[in-house]
This record gives sequence, C-alpha cells and structure tokens, in this order.
Amino acid sequence: MLKLLKKLTKKEIILAIISTILIVGQVWLELKMPDYMAQITKLVETEGSKMSEILKNGAYMMLCAFGSLVSAVFVGYLVSTIAANFSKNIRKSLFDKVQRMAINEVKTFSTSSLITRSTNDITQIQMLIAMGLQLMIKSPITAVWAVTKILNKSWEWSLLTGFAVLILMSVVAVLMVIVIPRFKIVQKLTDRINGVTRENLTGIRVVRAFNAEKYQEQKFEDVNEKLTKLQLFNQKKFAIMQPVMFGIMNILTLSVYFVGANLISESVLTQKIELFGNMVVFSSYAIQVIMSFLMLALIFMMVPRGQVSAKRINEVLDEKITIKDGKIKDSKTEQVGTIEFKNVSFKYPDAEEYLIKDISFKAEKGETIAIIGLTGSGKSTLINLIPRFYDVTEGEVLVDGINVQDYTQEALHNKIGYVPQKAVMFDGTISYNVAYGDNGKGDISESKIKEAIEVAQAKDFVEKMEHKYDTHIAQGGSNLSGGQKQRIAIARAIARNPEIYIFDDSFSALDYKTDSILRKELKRYTKDATSVIVAQRIGTIMNADKIIVLRDGEAVGIGTHKELLNSCDVYKQIALSQLSKEELENG
Repeated sequence: MLKLLKKLTKKEIILAIISTILIVGQVWLELKMPDYMAQITKLVETEGSKMSEILKNGAYMMLCAFGSLVSAVFVGYLVSTIAANFSKNIRKSLFDKVQRMAINEVKTFSTSSLITRSTNDITQIQMLIAMGLQLMIKSPITAVWAVTKILNKSWEWSLLTGFAVLILMSVVAVLMVIVIPRFKIVQKLTDRINGVTRENLTGIRVVRAFNAEKYQEQKFEDVNEKLTKLQLFNQKKFAIMQPVMFGIMNILTLSVYFVGANLISESVLTQKIELFGNMVVFSSYAIQVIMSFLMLALIFMMVPRGQVSAKRINEVLDEKITIKDGKIKDSKTEQVGTIEFKNVSFKYPDAEEYLIKDISFKAEKGETIAIIGLTGSGKSTLINLIPRFYDVTEGEVLVDGINVQDYTQEALHNKIGYVPQKAVMFDGTISYNVAYGDNGKGDISESKIKEAIEVAQAKDFVEKMEHKYDTHIAQGGSNLSGGQKQRIAIARAIARNPEIYIFDDSFSALDYKTDSILRKELKRYTKDATSVIVAQRIGTIMNADKIIVLRDGEAVGIGTHKELLNSCDVYKQIALSQLSKEELENG
C-alpha cells in the first residue's frame, strides 16, 4: 500500500496537509463543546447566574458546531478530490502498463483479472483513501486529545472507559482474524465472475447453437453463489459492529452516570455541582473516545482489503517489460520493404522446447512471401516476430536492414500493416474502423477509406447497408459476418499504406471467388509493398514469390509453388489434400 501511495502527486500531498490542518481544527472545535456544556451546567445550578452568561456559552457551542461542520465539508471535498485524482492516475498507469506489455506478459494475468484490477481493485483503494485519510488522522487525534481531558476527572470513570475500549478492540480483533483472510478470496472470485461473464458474452452464438444456456447459467450461478455467500458472511460479521458499538456506548454512559451518582451522593455540597459538571463532560468525552477507537478499528478492517487490492495493482505495475524500445525513432530508412530472418529461433520464457528453430529467409521489396504448414507448426508465431509481439530467443529479424529491436516500437509499427488471424472490430462506424489504421487517430480522408474498402472487396456489402460507410459496428463486430470483418480489417491495413503487409490467415473466412479477386486487387494495389501471408489454402499462396513450409517450427521447404511440389513432401501432401494434380499443375 505504501508503495502505491508513493505515487501521490505533489498537489495531492499539499491537499492532504491542508486536510490534516482542517481535521485538527475540527477535532479541537468538537472537543471544546463539552467544556461549554460543563460551564452551562454549572451556571444553571449556581444561584445568581445570569442568563446572558448561559446564552454566551451556548452561542460559543453553536459557533464550535458550525465551525466543525464547515471544516468537515471542506475536508470531505479535499479528500474526495485526492482519492478521485489518485485513482484516475493509477488507472491510467495500469492501462499504460498493459499497453506496453508483450503478449506473453499480458497472458500472465487473465483478461478478466486485468479488468478487475483496473476497476474493482482501484475502487477499493479510492474508498480507503477517501475514508481513511479523514478517519486515520481524526480518530487518533480525537482519542488522545479526549483522553488527556478526562484523565484528571475521576479514576473510576477512566477505568470504565478503558474497559469499554478493551472490549470494543477485542471484538474488532476477533472480526479481523475471521474476515481478513477472505478478502483475497473475494477479489479472486470477482476475477472469476468477470471471466465467466466475458466468456459467455463473447461466445453467445456458440452457447445458443449448442443449447448450452442452462449450463452457462449454472456455471455463472456456481461462481456467483460462492461470491454471494462469502460477501454475506463478511457483511454479517461486520453487522455485529453496530449493535456492539451502541451497546458499549450506552452501557458506558449508564455506568458513568451510575458511578457519578454514587460519587455525588457521597460528596459534600460544595463538590456536588463540580462533580455533576465533570460527569456531563466526561460522558461526552468518553463517547468521543469510544467513537474514535471504533472509527480507527473500521479503517483497520478496510486496510487489509485495500492492501490486497494494492498488491494486485502493484503486481501489474511491477511486471517487467521485456520488449523495450530501441533508439531508432525515424521509420524512414535507406532500404524499404525488406524483411530478413537470420537463424531465428524462439521459445517462450521458461519453456524448454523451441517453437521456431533456426529459420532464415529474406524478402525483397514488392515480393510476396507465403507461410504454410500444419496446425501448430508455428506459422503465426513466426510472423509475430516481425512487429515484435515477441522477441527472438536466438538470431535476429531485420526490417529494412535494421534489427527490429533497434527501432522504437512506434517507428517499427509505422512500417507495417497488420491483419490478425481473428479480425478485431471496434465500437464505431465502418469508416472509423478503417480510419483506425492511421495509428488510431482516424485522420484518413474519406476518399482513401472508400478506396481501401473497394480494394478489400467490401464495397458491395458496405453500400448495401442502410447508412453505408457510417453504419455502426458493434464492439467485436457482432453485427458482421466473419468474412465481412476480415475484409474491413484488410481495408484498415490498406488505408495505412504501409511498406510491409502481414496477413495472418486473414482470408480464411472468404469464399474462393472473393479470395481470388481480393488477392488480385491486393497484388495490383500493393505491388510496391512487401507482403507476408500466412494461409491454410494452397490457392491463396500458390502465386507467391516465395513459400516457406513449416513443420514443428522448422522450415522444411523454401521456394516457389512449382519448386516445392517437386522438392517438398510436406507441401505436396498439403497441396494434394486440397487440389487435384491437374489444378496444381495449371496453377
């Protein structure tokens, strides 16, 4: 928690100091009121007292109460500002950190857990700061100050107060021992419930297609029931606090008056008035002491949950970034559109086996490089090394003659138009999703957007829509077919006008006719750019300038379509499983 609080800005620290000063003033005003009450009590019981004196002390009490109220309002505003700004900054830091993480680092945390850490956990910290900043300062000051005021009143009353505090703290200690270990479980269950909800929403079509609604409902209900039971258990234990608090306060008040009555009855006449005044003051201060310890106890019960949340947030913030920017910021280089793999091998951190093994090839400007292989052969992993979604374990990847690790990620990505295996659609219009290719800024002209859509063979279905290019696309593209999403994703890369295109099995959802037309248009439009295509269909890649055949992460064949038919058994088997000999020979 302290590590996280170090991220408070200078402005927030200044506001916290101002809040502390106001809280001290508030405590002084609140503790001053019983003194005026004691004075009024003495004046009422003393013969010859003037009403003006009573009203004067009453007015002072009212001023103290008003001053305390004003101070409380200002403190509430200041600490709310501190908590809101702090949570905003932490949320931004968390989001920025996730943005900079490599794919394998993101996988360390589940998506649902990252969502919980960015929302629920930060909310816990915000609540702790908003309440804690007031109570953790006010409670000890009030308790110590009130105790110093009552110590010289009566040892009997002081003993009663001490005993009441001891009982209260014992109850709080027992509750903390029972409840605190469950806070971490609550956060994990929140992660889990977010995960189940996300899984159900993203896979809703499959769920319905297989009539699995009841199974999903039960799956959600199981997690929801566990979380509910745990939360109910915690809240029931916390619910004990209120009756215990009021019970102790009322018993203490009665005890103070009972002891006070005995002391007054046994005292001489001259002491009775003073004892009565002391009793009234003491009962007020005793309640302040009890309330202070109670508030402090409540904060101590909030702190462990905040500590759990802070630890989870720090786990993300402290995650080591393995893919760091190089020094080359300019995407303009002497060579343009070249890609070279030099003895590249790759394995995941802590993994024993290599996924990619000693692969070397070079693509010149304007060439089309195709990568094919059986499922799990490492095709997507290989091309993901170009934009540095992963860094090579051995060897090096060169883009335009420069090691990709020497570029800043922004400069490297400005050279690349990337179309992922699973087309990603953002919540917005078709034009917005295509213009997103301009580094997310969306400054691409309307004519360029329409041109990209036309090349991507998306014009026909886009112009049939009611609002055409301004048609709204739901998050994830749930209102588009798989083929439509792929064509919009391809148009996004085209609109970027990069020097290198990467297509990660980006034609799989297209019919053969659309696939063929799209490839011809792409070949014409991107003749000056280098294209790297991962595909399962032989028909998609047979006209490539160079085809790389992968098996278990190794390149078992590199060459043209005709060369590989004669020299590579793996390629020949894949080809014959899709096309006849006549089609292959005529291709």
